[in-house]
Amino acid sequence: MSRNRKMRRHARAMRRNGLQPVVVIDGDERLPDLAVIVLGRVLWRYRSELAPLNLAVALVVGAAVLRLEHPGWWPFLLGAGTAVASALVAVGERVGLARRAERLYAAAVAFSCGAWTAAAVALGPLRTPLPALLVGGGLVLSVPWWTHRRRRARVRVDRQLAAWPDIARAIGLPGSAVQSATADVWGWRARVALARGQTLTDATGKVPALESALGTFRGAVRVTPTRDGKANRVELRVLDTDPHADAIAWPGPSVASITEPIDFGPFEDATAARVSFLRRHALIGGVAGSGKSGGINVLMGNLVACPDAVVWAIDLKRGMELQPWAPCIDRLATTPEQARMLLRDAVAVLEARASALAAQGRRVWEPSPDMPALVIVIDEYAELTDDAPDAMPDTDSIARRGRAVAVTLAAATQRPTQKAMGKGAVRSQMDVRISFRVRERKDVDLILGQGMLNAGWHAHTLDAPGKFLINAPDHDTPRRARAYLLTDQTVARTADHYADHRPELDSVSRNAVEQAPVAEEHRTDDSDTVLWDMLTAAPDDGCTVPRLIAATGRSRPWVYQRLRELADTGRVTQVSRGHWRAANNDSP
Repeated sequence: MSRNRKMRRHARAMRRNGLQPVVVIDGDERLPDLAVIVLGRVLWRYRSELAPLNLAVALVVGAAVLRLEHPGWWPFLLGAGTAVASALVAVGERVGLARRAERLYAAAVAFSCGAWTAAAVALGPLRTPLPALLVGGGLVLSVPWWTHRRRRARVRVDRQLAAWPDIARAIGLPGSAVQSATADVWGWRARVALARGQTLTDATGKVPALESALGTFRGAVRVTPTRDGKANRVELRVLDTDPHADAIAWPGPSVASITEPIDFGPFEDATAARVSFLRRHALIGGVAGSGKSGGINVLMGNLVACPDAVVWAIDLKRGMELQPWAPCIDRLATTPEQARMLLRDAVAVLEARASALAAQGRRVWEPSPDMPALVIVIDEYAELTDDAPDAMPDTDSIARRGRAVAVTLAAATQRPTQKAMGKGAVRSQMDVRISFRVRERKDVDLILGQGMLNAGWHAHTLDAPGKFLINAPDHDTPRRARAYLLTDQTVARTADHYADHRPELDSVSRNAVEQAPVAEEHRTDDSDTVLWDMLTAAPDDGCTVPRLIAATGRSRPWVYQRLRELADTGRVTQVSRGHWRAANNDSP
């Protein structure tokens, strides 16, 4: 018995190595396997190619049995085929048929099978012309199946994974096993169970060897933790083509409310990188030329489409980045003094909102068009720290207290060091971290959080502008994405489209800003002159308030105060809501 067990173990080991054991009994050699076993292996290996034939055989056998047992069932079979076909057309996307052509093909197959089976049950499967219809129709309907890219991709994946034991030994992960695999638009992914003692770090270190063993291009293999967080499991992602090889045009706003998650761009599996900004502060980092400004444009393009969010912005590069969005920005600060005033007013808003909530017995501010959220976008936060250091306590206060009252910070900077972030609690309060390419490995932890580099968040390896990693409460694995690209024309067209539909601050917030003291030395005649020039040059339908704000560089309350003063003296007239022009050509 001991010898027999050893022989069986030896035979199993040979099969794992791809060899066929030969068994010798009493001097006679037996064939390695029975013919039925060999046939079964062939059928299993080519099960995808033979699926149409197997379906045809199943239809004939099923129809023959039902013809003998229940010949009166044919109307129900016809109805079932029609119902299944209709369901596939209507809701086939939920079962993985993303394209309309795929749903129509599946519906045609379902209806054809149901109709043929109903006829075969009623008349008999061998009644003319049913056999000819089965053969001819089967061949016609098999062609799309045989040529479909996803089926061929799945077959290729199955054959690659069949050799996984040899691959695992070759790359230094012996004993690991593939538990499941799926093919998608860009390639395939597999869940791999590691052998005892192997870790995610071991698998990550074998990525170059995996690329060689699988025959992929460089950078095609990703190894990430599984969603369940098990230490002995990893997800293997293999790309056949790089979905991020070229820039991806922005399809337009993905949200209609600040309460919805914003789509920044597609992951490598073509799913959207969506993240919510309601009651979450955000940090966007990356070196110059990494696509950070493109990410800000995607954020702005979605924020201006939200009727329940007011946008304030700080751009100390004289508005070079955010000026194109000025028609939709309620306040744009381009100088250190304007930035100080804006942040001071933001603190006044959050304090007024907190008092109003306390008086009403409520704990959170629910955004609506009448009570919008306030989002403050700051480009190059380090410039603010250097040029307006006395404003840092206000940003720190907003970061710590702004969530409940829907006052949110979104700050962008190249290297968010403690010095660059103002030595306060701002960086630690950032719930959403988006990292474009960084120059040094240690910058990964600065942007994404301590320990992220060792956990596989390799932002220093991102190889094209716009590619990013996102770390947020709903994104806790390092998956590469690429931000949409907004051209200058797209930005201008989007800003013009939404300029007349932007919300105003609620009365609580507006009163808090208007009651805040304004230094008189900053109320210069230059702003009044620019305002009057804009009003006198306005067309018949008037000039919008956002344009007046952008031209003067003043706040919305300042502009409205001047408009009321001019209207009281009859010098300006309101053409429509938010549209003003001069009533005559006299200088004020």
